Amino acid sequence: MKALRIYAGPVARASLAAHGLQPQHVATIPGAAGGPKGLILGAMDRFLFGEWLLRSDQAVDLVGASIGAWRMATACLDNPVAAFERLEHDYIHQHYELAPGQKRVTADQVSETFGRSLQSFYGGRIPEVLNHPRYRLHIVTSRGRHVLHTEHGLRTPLGYLGAFLTNTVRRKAMGAWLERVVFSSTVHIGPHAPPLRGSLPPEGANPPWGGPASGWACVQLPFATGDYRTRQVALSEGNFNPALQASCSIPFVLRAIQDIPGAPKGAYWDGGITDYHLHLNYPDAGHTQGAINSGAARPYSTGASGQMDAPRLVLYPHFQKSVVPGWLDKGLKWRHRSSPFLDTMVVLAPNPDWVKTLPNSKLPDRTDFTHYGNDLDARVKAWTAATRASQQMVDEFIAWLDKPDMNLVHPL
Repeated sequence: MKALRIYAGPVARASLAAHGLQPQHVATIPGAAGGPKGLILGAMDRFLFGEWLLRSDQAVDLVGASIGAWRMATACLDNPVAAFERLEHDYIHQHYELAPGQKRVTADQVSETFGRSLQSFYGGRIPEVLNHPRYRLHIVTSRGRHVLHTEHGLRTPLGYLGAFLTNTVRRKAMGAWLERVVFSSTVHIGPHAPPLRGSLPPEGANPPWGGPASGWACVQLPFATGDYRTRQVALSEGNFNPALQASCSIPFVLRAIQDIPGAPKGAYWDGGITDYHLHLNYPDAGHTQGAINSGAARPYSTGASGQMDAPRLVLYPHFQKSVVPGWLDKGLKWRHRSSPFLDTMVVLAPNPDWVKTLPNSKLPDRTDFTHYGNDLDARVKAWTAATRASQQMVDEFIAWLDKPDMNLVHPL
């Protein structure tokens, strides 16, 4: 049984038919929220970042939320293959001991343990991430506004109820409760460069956010920001760990991260709340934000002859076909459809029938923590079997790259 399904938006599909898929065609790689489901992409990450992309030299934007942010930050480390192997091992073996009669761990337990894990994982290595010569990292978080400005036992549930009801009516209106805050790598700019435009400046923030006074600014976001209330903040050694932990902090499962250095004050939660699967406006990147690298705003790259070449594609290793906009949209099936935002996207996802051959007939997910409880060995065995099986997806992708067959590329 085939393990891999390839899906493509209309622009991407035309490019694949004309050019196949080469590493130099890739402009952006997103990493979705989804907890343990992301483990199924470990083998693909090791191939893409440890081998395939090394055959090209263009800059690539890496956009991640939750476990996707952890994956994309890991890609920026020296020797990413070993780093991804450690990520997989550490994630599979994480364990929260339940006391007798305790059915689930507390948010404090999870946050404290996870924070120590990140400190251990990236300890002394954050400069590798921030100074990567090619990869520009964008960590997506969700910042609470008004009643959600700080975490509170009563106000937080009420705030999320308000966000849920508002989101049901109109996704953009949820910005009254939660806003997208993206922590981005910085680049050096000239002293007369204009500030970035389009996304909202952090409240009371000083350079280096989009400010030429310091000679540094955030790299341009690889997506337009007109779809939802957005801020961009410079990623630094001082805020890297808090931003990454915030991006992974599922409400009520982990504690919010309060007042991240260099960013607007407030409570920061999982980036998947606003951008569950990063259904973002990639084709219009640069249209609502001043460009530092104006080439990023073009959906097509141009060859030396000036002729239109292959599009700048979004290559998306994902654990399903649907690219769901926000976490609160999971039950809103009409928002699971594709849109023009995804026209330049190629999705690499597991075949749903193949998934049924995995332990428990599904991908690893957060319910396994409850299902297996204190039986760590059983959960480790199931998750390890699933991740090892995922090598089949990589083998099939390599075969397709060698001999592209458009009959195997499905409409996204």
